[in-house]
Amino acid sequence: MLESTAMSPAHLGFDGHHRNLPGGRDPHALFEQTLKGWNGRDDVWVFGYASLIWRPEFESIEHRRATVYGWHRALEMRSRVNRGTPEYPGLVFALVRGGCCHGMAYRVAAAGARAELERLWAREMPTGVYDPKWLQCRTPGGTVRALAFTLSHKSPSHTGPLPEAQMIEILRRANGRYGSTLTYLVETARCLKSCGIRDRDVERLVALARRHSLTT
Repeated sequence: MLESTAMSPAHLGFDGHHRNLPGGRDPHALFEQTLKGWNGRDDVWVFGYASLIWRPEFESIEHRRATVYGWHRALEMRSRVNRGTPEYPGLVFALVRGGCCHGMAYRVAAAGARAELERLWAREMPTGVYDPKWLQCRTPGGTVRALAFTLSHKSPSHTGPLPEAQMIEILRRANGRYGSTLTYLVETARCLKSCGIRDRDVERLVALARRHSLTT
């Protein structure tokens, strides 16, 4: 059974003004809806594909290399809180339909899963823009069902591929509560490389930033 204690919207990092942001939804309602996909007894798996690899900020008891099919990593989601502002949005990675994505799967012990997911939610879902989904992840130890943060092509926060000039301007200027879009990109690229994960689009974006002297 799921714990009966439900956290308040404020505890989940939800501020009502986020409803007014493009694509903004109530993260509290999404949290409770998503938890219906967990039986409350088994350990929970979470799929990380960007900052959750290099800064997970939740307790896990195991992690494995993992691949999700039917989705790919794309720096195509506007960030108006974590890596930008409403006035000058930044970008963050999202799982977008098509292709495949190599990342990491983290196993969270059932006993503390709700509390750890609440921490994760406050960080990843301040505006409720992501579409949380339970996806099948292939790992060396077998397939696991993991929570992943995806983005619909129909979302107003989905940019699609941006022109290089616009991307450079975002990398140069966008900054939010967790830092800049540029730092986020560079750290993700560094961590993927250290994990032996190759992502040519991430490498292309870092090379673009280097050509414009934004990073070394």
